[in-house]
Amino acid sequence: MTTQLSKLILLFISLVTTITILPFYQNVVAADLMIHNARIRATPPNAAVAAGYLTIQNMGSKADRLISISAPFAMTAEVHEMKMEGDVIRMRMITGGLTIPPNESLTLKPGDRHIMFTKLKEQLKHGEQRSVSLVFERHGEIVVSFKVEDIGRQ
Repeated sequence: MTTQLSKLILLFISLVTTITILPFYQNVVAADLMIHNARIRATPPNAAVAAGYLTIQNMGSKADRLISISAPFAMTAEVHEMKMEGDVIRMRMITGGLTIPPNESLTLKPGDRHIMFTKLKEQLKHGEQRSVSLVFERHGEIVVSFKVEDIGRQ
């Protein structure tokens, strides 16, 4: 009973937060997952790549794993990680997906893990909303609207 009440309270808070924040970022609640603060850096004309960021909150009792990402505006979308190696910042693709443990959050952010959209088909302009498909091992496909923001705002 307590677990159900806790989930109802979290769902209520999520809905209130969604209504409050909607003009800025779309929150997506899918069963035990809440995805929020989804944004993509705006690109100059003819850019080949763009970076995306978000937070995935797992409110459930079982881990889930983000296993793939796709977007109609890019040929590929992958999770990349940036790390300092000596005096050089290295970026590498993360393979095997990203696990979101129960009752924890995963944040993809500038300078760390992020979504790398490659081979862009068009310019991403400030103020646009772009759909991105996230596929999870347990929750399946969830389509999230990402807000496109100017580079200076990140």
